[in-house]
Amino acid sequence: MFELSKQFRFEAAHTLHRVIDAEPSRRIHGHSYRAEVVIRGRPDPVTGMVLDLGLFERALAGARDGLDHRLLDEVPDLGPATMENLAAWIWRRLAGQLPGLARVTVHRDSTGDICTCFGPDAGSGVAA
Repeated sequence: MFELSKQFRFEAAHTLHRVIDAEPSRRIHGHSYRAEVVIRGRPDPVTGMVLDLGLFERALAGARDGLDHRLLDEVPDLGPATMENLAAWIWRRLAGQLPGLARVTVHRDSTGDICTCFGPDAGSGVAA
């Protein structure tokens, strides 16, 4: 069994209603994000690959385009622009395209925040 991963970066703005640090979060502000997508599987005996990296890249490009330089408050089916919802949204966007999807991790490197979504429960809109 192997794990294969790729990452993509995106810049996005949002607002967020919070209990703590509420005022700055309610104003439009932006972040730099990094998403890591991991698939798990066995290499094809003919190609020797778990998945052709070109196909992997193409799937990620679609997800990236849906988030990069967007106001996340306006992204359909995202919900409040939390890291949990970003990870679940990416999962839902990729699940039908990437066999063996194992996890999606969203990083906000500037603050050290990380959130990982595992498994099919991501389809419910709530990260597992």
